[in-house]
Amino acid sequence: MESTKTAGRKAVIFAAAFMALALAGCRDTEKNAEAVKEGAGSQAGGQPEAETVNTGWEPQPELAGRPEAEPETESHPATGSQQGQDIGGTEPEEGETLPGQPDGPVKAAEKKTPPEGWELTLASEDWGLSFTEPGTAPKGNATAKDLAWYDGYYVGDGSEKVIYLTFDCGYENGNTEPILDALKKHNVKATFFVVGHFLETAPDFVKRMVQEGHAVGNHTYHHPDMASISDKGDFQKEMDGVADLFREITGEELSPYYRPPQGKCNVHNLQMAQELGYYTIFWSLAYVDWDQDRQPGHGEAFDKLTTRVHPGAVVLLHNTSSTNGEILDELLTKWEGMGYTFKPLSELVAGG
Repeated sequence: MESTKTAGRKAVIFAAAFMALALAGCRDTEKNAEAVKEGAGSQAGGQPEAETVNTGWEPQPELAGRPEAEPETESHPATGSQQGQDIGGTEPEEGETLPGQPDGPVKAAEKKTPPEGWELTLASEDWGLSFTEPGTAPKGNATAKDLAWYDGYYVGDGSEKVIYLTFDCGYENGNTEPILDALKKHNVKATFFVVGHFLETAPDFVKRMVQEGHAVGNHTYHHPDMASISDKGDFQKEMDGVADLFREITGEELSPYYRPPQGKCNVHNLQMAQELGYYTIFWSLAYVDWDQDRQPGHGEAFDKLTTRVHPGAVVLLHNTSSTNGEILDELLTKWEGMGYTFKPLSELVAGG
C-alpha cells in the first residue's frame, strides 16, 4: 500500500505540473491573439478584418484546499480584518450587519423550454469574440438570444449606451483598492467575480465591495477548466465553495452570477449552472490585462477600451492589473463623456 507521505509528494508534483501547463497554454493563447494585426487587412467593401480574441484567462496562485462543507451547515460572518491593512470603506459596528447583495441571492432553479427540436451550439468551448466595426457589439461563440435559453449572457440589447462593468478577482496584489476608490468616486456599481483564494486572503476587500453596493459573483473556488467537469457533484463543489465562504465572511448570500474561468464552457456547463440557480455571464469587451510581466500601457488600454466599447457592453477587467488600477478613474470619465451610463447585471438579465 502506498504510504501517505509518498502519495502527498505525488500530489504536489501533479499540482505543480498542472499549473505549469496551464500557464504555458495561456501564453500561447495570448501570442496567437496578439499575432492578429489590428486593422492590418480589410474585407470586401472596405470593412476591417474581424479579430477573434479570448482575453478572459488570469493566472492563479496555488489555492489552499478547503474542507468540503455540509450543504446545510450553518455559518456565521467573519469579524476579523487583515492585520495592518487599511482598505478604505466603513467597518461595521458591533451588532451591525452588512447590506445585502444588491442583486439578491442565487435564484431558484428555473427550467426554460426552448423551441422543439432546438439545440444550442457553441462555436468553441473557449469563449471568443469577433470584432468588426468600432463601436458595435462583437459576435460571440453563440448568439445572445440562444444563450438566454440557458440563462447565459454576454451583451445587452444595444438599445441604450449602457455598460455593465465586471471584474475577475483571482488574487490581491495592491490594485483592488484604487479600483474601488474610482468606482466610489463615480458612483458606479460593478460586479466582482471572486475565486476561493481571493476570499481567503482578502476578506476585507470583499466586505468593502458589499458595503459599497457592488455585486459579488462566483468565479469558482479553484479556477479550474470547468468545461472538463461533467459530473454535477464536482461542478457544484466548485460553486458551493465560493458561496459558503462568502457567506461566512459577509453574512450574506452570493449574487446569482457565474463567470466560467478562462471563459471555458460547454452546453452541459450552462445547464448545470442554470440548475444551480446561476446566470452565466461572459463578456463582450476585454483586453489582455492579466499578464503581470506585460502590462499594457495607458495609451493601448484607452485605445482598446474606448474604440471597442458599444451599447450594452459587458466589460471584463482584472483586478490584478496595475494598469486598470491606474487608469480606471480616467477611463470612467472618458466613457461618461461618450454618453455611457452604468447598470448592474440585474438589469441585463431582466432584459434591460
